[in-house]
Amino acid sequence: MVLKLYGSRLTTATPTVEVVLIEKKIPYEFIEVNLFLFPDVAEHKTVAYKENHPFGKAFSVKSDVRATALFEQAVSIETTEFSPSAHKVEHMLSDILLGVPFNQAKFDVAIAGFSGTLDGYETILGKHRYLAGDELTLADLFHLPSAGRITQAGSNIVSTKGPNVARRWNEISSRESWKQVQDMVPDVLKTLKP
Repeated sequence: MVLKLYGSRLTTATPTVEVVLIEKKIPYEFIEVNLFLFPDVAEHKTVAYKENHPFGKAFSVKSDVRATALFEQAVSIETTEFSPSAHKVEHMLSDILLGVPFNQAKFDVAIAGFSGTLDGYETILGKHRYLAGDELTLADLFHLPSAGRITQAGSNIVSTKGPNVARRWNEISSRESWKQVQDMVPDVLKTLKP
């Protein structure tokens, strides 16, 4: 489904959105909204238009409210559940860079906590392919750097925790964009091991 951009090129807001869409090579369908009729009949003030933009503003992007809610939930889960437990493991790698000796017991405790977080992920991913549904979203990609560092630290937990967590990790970590980012990682991090 192609993105639908409702707006008027007579405003500055719509061209701002269009330049970003073009820059990012995101295909879209432009739907002109007549803003400059008499206020009582301006298209952006009609009931039909307000179904897409309840405030009747100059532009809107029609979206699937449920998909948006699932995406917001997935980002929240990454921020409040995944990142805090993953960062405990990541910080141990940072400590090594600073000359702090590796503490295996502390590492094991951090991995155990992270494992508990992945139990929740296993449940979510048992219901759909990715965190926000059956399509890949930014919420899934946000996990790559931290999970990659945990793998680099010597833990295979993201590829063995459960079938759904492993499937998702294998899918997202094999994406060409992630491979390109991995190639840009500083050498000091590529060779860093506990």
